[in-house]
Amino acid sequence: MRVVIVTESFPPDVNGVAHCALQTARHLARRGHAPLVIAPAVADPAADADAPCAVVRVPSLPLPGYSQVRVALPSRRVAAAIAAHRADLVHLAGPFVLGVRGMTAAARLGIPAVAVYQTDLAGYARTYVGTGEGTAWRRLRAVHGAADRTLAPSSAALRDLEAHGIGRVRLWGRGVDTARFRPELRDPALRRELVPNGELLVGYVGRLAPEKRVDLLAGACGLPGVRVVVVGDGPSAPALRTALPGARFLGRRTGTDLARIFASLDVFAHTGPYETFCQTVQEAMASGVPVVAPAAGGPLDLVDHGRTGLLVPPNDPDALRDAVAALAAAPDRRTAFGRAGRDTVEGRTWEALGDELIGHYREVLHGRTAVAA
Repeated sequence: MRVVIVTESFPPDVNGVAHCALQTARHLARRGHAPLVIAPAVADPAADADAPCAVVRVPSLPLPGYSQVRVALPSRRVAAAIAAHRADLVHLAGPFVLGVRGMTAAARLGIPAVAVYQTDLAGYARTYVGTGEGTAWRRLRAVHGAADRTLAPSSAALRDLEAHGIGRVRLWGRGVDTARFRPELRDPALRRELVPNGELLVGYVGRLAPEKRVDLLAGACGLPGVRVVVVGDGPSAPALRTALPGARFLGRRTGTDLARIFASLDVFAHTGPYETFCQTVQEAMASGVPVVAPAAGGPLDLVDHGRTGLLVPPNDPDALRDAVAALAAAPDRRTAFGRAGRDTVEGRTWEALGDELIGHYREVLHGRTAVAA
């Protein structure tokens, strides 16, 4: 199967869209298929040296005020690359700008397209401009409505899409690397560095941006015997250093270093209310760490309240603080939650989810063939 992955983001970017696109390309190549990635250009010319397949970069510009995010510019390379690859199917990863051009090219070439919904753009519009939700949904309806199938990462996302008039939606979650993220990487030396007095170590991992609401951890920072550690980077970093007194900021971490930090936490706290999935919750669970997360979006599918972690009302700093305090006072409960979390994600490998994705591709291709016949 020849598949073109048109993605709004790809490594070296660090975010959910980039990670999922990379894992998809890797799995397709491992299964003997022929993937090609089309992504916005990045500053590093050697960025794609370790990519699992060829990557076509199209001109892009950094998003004003958030230079880590690049937005693709109009380019004929998209249609030309899809045609040259002789694609059987186009995979649109988080389509909004570049994905729209990919969808247009696929339609013009008569190639089926699968659109993967990954970003709550309406929620982002609320956060950044206080309006524009309707515009965001109109654009999403245009591209997803033209696709042969839309894949939603969670039950909440699926319901949201259908409620806004988007049809042909199926559920497709995300895998987690259970070999990389595992409890055995808990590091006593790292813990002595971060919590020299044996405090409860509460961690957030992710982008530091307004929509992530990391500021909600301020209450947890004030709890006696609790130390908050923040892993990640983004435009909100300077303000958060002021908003979270006593917190340790470790910057961006990846690979085994990140896995070691995850496993060394006592509690993982996610704060963002606009997650369509929330991969870091799965990585914490794979690391054997209990989770506190908002009862909204993707975490509703991932966290079994009272068994693998605690769900709290979104945007409620007091509820978040109280949940952390409750776990701080219950070490046996933390241990039980961590073990149950690890057991829950054992089967959610990228290999299993990748095969499920290939099944969606085949159904779409079969449907096109049946219609043509």
